[in-house]
This record gives sequence, C-alpha cells and structure tokens, in this order.
Amino acid sequence: MYRLDPDTGKQKFFAKDGTKSVISAIISILIGMVVGTLIIIIVGVTKEGMSISSIWDGIRLVFLGIFSTGREAGELSFGFNPVNMGNMLFRATPLIMTGLSVAVAFRTGLFNIGAPGQYLMGTTATLYVALTVPSETIPAWLIWILAFVCGIIAGALWGCIPGILKAYLNINEVITCIMTNWIAANLVSWFFDVRENLKNYDEGGKVGYVRPTSHNNIETFDFGLDKLFPDSQVNGGIIIAIIIAVIMYIIMTKTTFGYQLKACGSNRHAAKYAGINDKLNIIYSMAIAGALSAAGASLYYLSGNTEFFWSTYQALPAEGFNGIPVALLASNNPIGVIFTGCFMSMLNISGLQLKTLTPYNEYITDIIIASIVYLSAFAMLIKMLIENRQKKKDEKVRAVKEGGDK
Repeated sequence: MYRLDPDTGKQKFFAKDGTKSVISAIISILIGMVVGTLIIIIVGVTKEGMSISSIWDGIRLVFLGIFSTGREAGELSFGFNPVNMGNMLFRATPLIMTGLSVAVAFRTGLFNIGAPGQYLMGTTATLYVALTVPSETIPAWLIWILAFVCGIIAGALWGCIPGILKAYLNINEVITCIMTNWIAANLVSWFFDVRENLKNYDEGGKVGYVRPTSHNNIETFDFGLDKLFPDSQVNGGIIIAIIIAVIMYIIMTKTTFGYQLKACGSNRHAAKYAGINDKLNIIYSMAIAGALSAAGASLYYLSGNTEFFWSTYQALPAEGFNGIPVALLASNNPIGVIFTGCFMSMLNISGLQLKTLTPYNEYITDIIIASIVYLSAFAMLIKMLIENRQKKKDEKVRAVKEGGDK
C-alpha cells in the first residue's frame, strides 16, 4: 500500500520502495564495516608487536583504501589515486555483470547460482575466438565484437540448461545450476588442456594460463579512461557494463516482456492463467542471466591485460558467486547493481592496500565482504522493520490528527 503525503497527495519519499531498499542496503553495509573494524581491533590487540597506530591505519584503509596514496614520512597519505580508482572500475565490471545476472533471475523468481559456470563458458568462447581468428586478415575491432558476441551466446546456451529443466520438468534450478557449474569447470579445463596453441608459452612458467588477448592485438577500447586513470587497468568495459545495466533496467521496468518475466516470477500459475507462456519465459530468464554472466567474463578477458588460469576443475570463479551479494544489496535493481558492484570492488582494493601498507593481510576485507554477504540476506528483514516503523509512525500521526479534528 502506498502512503501519501496528506499535503501534496504524493507518495512520501521514505515510504517509497526504492528508498527503503537503499536504506536497508546501507544499514547492511555499515554493520559489515563495523564488524570489520572490530576484527581489525581484535587482531591488532592480540597480535604481538602491533601498535595502536597500525590498528588506526588498518581501520582508515578499510574505509578509505581507494583514496590511499601510500606513505609520506611514515604516515599514511590520502587523496585522489587514479591507479586505485581505475583498477576499482576495472574489477567492478565483471561484478556488475554477474550481479545483473543474479538480479534478473531473482526478479523472475529464479535463483541463478549458476553464474560461475556461465562465466566460464563465456570466458572459453571469448578467448578461443579472440586468439584463433587471424588478426592479420580481419580487423581487430571486428574480432573483438565477434569474440564478445560468441561469449554471450555460449553463456546464454549454458543458462538455458537449468531453465529448460525447470520449465518442463520442474527440477529446482539451484540443483541444476550447481551441477552445470562443475560440468563447466571440467569442460573448460579439458578444452584448454588439449589446445597447446592457446597456452601462454611466451612467458616462462605460465603454461597454466591462456595467453592474454593482447597477443592477438585484441583489446577493449579505452574511451579516454586511460587518460583519466593513467597506469591503471581500466578500459571501456565499465562503460559497456553500465550501458547494459541501463538497458536491463528499461527492459525489466518499461516493457511488456519485462512485465511478463516478473509476472512469472511472482506467480507462475497466475501468469499462465493470464495467457503468458510461463515455460518459455523461464527459459528466457535463465538465458538472459547466462548471457549477462558471460558478458562479464568477455569484458574482463578482452581487456588484453588479464590472463585466464585454465585449470578450473577444482575451483569456480569468485566473480560468479560475488554477483549474489551485489544483487542482494541492490535489491535486484539493475541500476543499483552498478553501485554495489563498485562498492565490492572498492573493498578488494582496500584489501590490497592493507596488505601493502600495514602488518595486516588482505583477508581482513574478505571477512568484511563475508559479513556484508551474510547481512545482505537480511536486507529484506531490515526493509520490513523500516516499513513497520513507518507504519506505526503514520498511525500515530493519523491518531493525533483525528483527535485534533474532534
């Protein structure tokens, strides 16, 4: 129910669903940061030789690590750091895409835990096309587009598998996504293991890695970001990711197709009764989710400055799983995913600063991220508490007003 301002007749700002979602996400983040601060203090106090200044430095870096410029005369200095900022945007790109993947599936009533497998399939298709299509005869920009599109198609097809099983056999998508994740991990390891021409023999000791796409002169255009953030890894991938997020927002909120997807997610049987093809929309939803995850992998590895470790059969890419808290903190809003993806990336940069500039290690930020991930699951509970508080406040105001009228 929408609560309206009695004076203006418009919905109150704090009563809006989006406002409550933002507030609940901020509360979850702040609690996670407080937990991280307490851990830093506890570790600092219990670790032999750790000074009060080191503890204070650790706390500041957790909150302001992205602005750290190193040390001057032994003291931490802060300011605009183009390297940190650029690297944050670069690392945020795949998180935004996997966050979108999870968010779109959530909005349609599905839990896409298969993002890691879709990410791997997108990586494989992208790298294979980028490194095998001859750049001597075909323009590099055309190969880039071809590799990007092929990666998206591979992810979409892989996402269709749990979608089809859910639509026609009603098999829980979580189970099938977990299975397809590990099938993808082993398939990718086998695929690159038998292709010696793709392994990075150019650098000694790196045969476990696939060659970067810069070997074939395939690199994402910078769009001038290299001038804003010199010496960092940033490229135009972040701009493409933001554009895709905006497109997904428009599709999900402004189109009939988006309405049908959400209707199936709200109540599959009611949607079917209303004439919506529920089975087809479930498949569409998982295909889109798979395509988005794969797009994140494509943008990451088409940068030209990253190497893919192809022995994935024992570990799944963290970017796929990290898309879950990114989506939850954003309340599955595609625009919100842009900001939560950047926030998660910022914490990773802070972890590296902790390791470099203090006696702490980067795993402190992993604990903070884990706390935020845990708390993000309670974002809906926090949102409900905010709604209840707002409801009680409105009831008090109404009671006072009615009493005055009498």
